[in-house]
Amino acid sequence: MCALGQEAALVGRSHECDWPPSVRRLPAVSRPAFATAGGSRAIDLALKERLARALSIYEVDAALLKSLRPDLVITQTQCEVCAVTPADVERAVCELVDGPARILALEPNGLDDLWSDVRRVAAALGAGAAGEALVGRLQDRVAAVGGRAASLGRRPRVAVVEWIDPLMAAGNWMPELVALAGGRNLFGEARKHSPGMSWRALAEADPDAIVVSPCGFDLERTAAEMPTLAANPGWPALEAVKAGHVCLVDGNAYFHRPGPRLVESLEILAEMLHPGAFDFGHRGGGWIRWEGGER
Repeated sequence: MCALGQEAALVGRSHECDWPPSVRRLPAVSRPAFATAGGSRAIDLALKERLARALSIYEVDAALLKSLRPDLVITQTQCEVCAVTPADVERAVCELVDGPARILALEPNGLDDLWSDVRRVAAALGAGAAGEALVGRLQDRVAAVGGRAASLGRRPRVAVVEWIDPLMAAGNWMPELVALAGGRNLFGEARKHSPGMSWRALAEADPDAIVVSPCGFDLERTAAEMPTLAANPGWPALEAVKAGHVCLVDGNAYFHRPGPRLVESLEILAEMLHPGAFDFGHRGGGWIRWEGGER
């Protein structure tokens, strides 16, 4: 919405929507239905328990939503863990007695879906020209990184860790971003949901670089979880660890939000994998290099 120049049309947001910072002034119409302050294992167990009981992960404040009287509600169907689902929204919208509200559900599974989603949102706002212009700018930036990375020759083998306990690899758009940034993705498939990963498989693959990007975690929280990952047997012997090529990223701000900031995510990956060729200024903010707790 904001990248399309439509921030003034916003009347509310989800509890996760915090970028650009100016949107934080808007009322949040959703909230998590369980405590999210624990570690990776505790969060995973709580999620699985609620899903097993067919309970919603998030709640929508129907009364607040009604008071905001939106004409359009944008949600997603890509992941029921990541955000409020259309079913949750529909239940709340049914209580909007002042008039019908359109629901636009996005389902981004790969990088190409970002372009189509921008166009769909733009069309719903009557801003088709702005949508095409935004897609053009984003695609130009992607092409610039991809073209330069392809010319470098060396393609380090990369493991992207999307969850630490239990271990999960990254799927969906992440394998595409790794390839565009000049790496070879070892785990997870493009356009498919993130798979589980065993420590044995990770150790046997012995990647050249490990990118740690727990879904929904910022840099500080990711760093706090690293002792759990580093406690696995054989961690110090991994090539990526010995070479200092273990990188932590702000997944909450970048990698797990399939919007315009996926382009910044690509730039971050390029900086990490090919520091001599790329420098977009993201280090220290979007990512850090982890060496036994030191940045």
